[in-house]
Amino acid sequence: MENQSCASEFILLGLPNWTEKQSLYFILFLVMYLITVLGNLLIILLIRLESRLHTPMYFFLSHLALTDISFSSVTAPKMLYNIQTQSQSISYARCVSQMHFFVFYGDIDSLLLTSMAYDRYVAICHPLHYTTIMSQSLCFLLVILSWVLSCASALCHTLLLIRLSFCRDNIVPHFFCDLSALLKLSSSDTTVNEIAIFTVGTAVITVPFICIMVSYGRIGATILKFPSAKGIYKALSTCGSHLTVVSLYYGSIIGLYFFPSSTNSNNKDVIVAVLYTLVTPMLNPFIYSLRNRDMKGALRNILNRAIFSPK
Repeated sequence: MENQSCASEFILLGLPNWTEKQSLYFILFLVMYLITVLGNLLIILLIRLESRLHTPMYFFLSHLALTDISFSSVTAPKMLYNIQTQSQSISYARCVSQMHFFVFYGDIDSLLLTSMAYDRYVAICHPLHYTTIMSQSLCFLLVILSWVLSCASALCHTLLLIRLSFCRDNIVPHFFCDLSALLKLSSSDTTVNEIAIFTVGTAVITVPFICIMVSYGRIGATILKFPSAKGIYKALSTCGSHLTVVSLYYGSIIGLYFFPSSTNSNNKDVIVAVLYTLVTPMLNPFIYSLRNRDMKGALRNILNRAIFSPK
């Protein structure tokens, strides 16, 4: 712990033009955060109350909704508090904790999206064996594996981070304690941390993304074997929402890490971080509810029961 005596707190610079548009940022992000929490809670409630939604696909979706709430809650409340109080400081312990849970829930998102892609692959490519393959035990195993791997990933980064010293600078050009931003501030050698980011990132981000692409490649090949308007419509209705969410999640990551900009890189990183920490979790409930007939039907049934149930 002697290494951390240099930095008892960090200063979060926040968003571009932070001081000039504080009120606008506060209202905008507060509304986004409330929509994220309420929308994803509604998805969890619908899946729990509607027996027709007790299937593997919606089992994974309920966990994804819970993860999205947690993922946004890691960064949004602290950001809103800083805007409201005009304070930019965060203690060393809270900064490390924020980084830990950000990595944790971000990795769970990636692994859950992979499990959902496998579920869609089995449903379309092996429909006759779907109930046998996607058993309750397998679904539980995939979710538990997602949590365990994500916990291991976050713990690895956290343990490697706390061994570093921060005696040079404590100003973080971000609105939360991003791991890469913290490594740039360290006065220690971060080679091991960078190797861990590459290795663990490959295991929990790159490999799952490849698995998702392979799953949808197989789905596309299966549809093309027996092309029909009904089959294509069924595939789109089954996979459309998931593909949209995958595109938003991985699109922002690819844009951030694979296409770095030469100028205003910090501003770009912050804006892309807003996209995948606040915008994507907020849009997920709309994507899954507006494009999903089962979810809309479940909402109608519950509303009808609430309105017309005998008192």
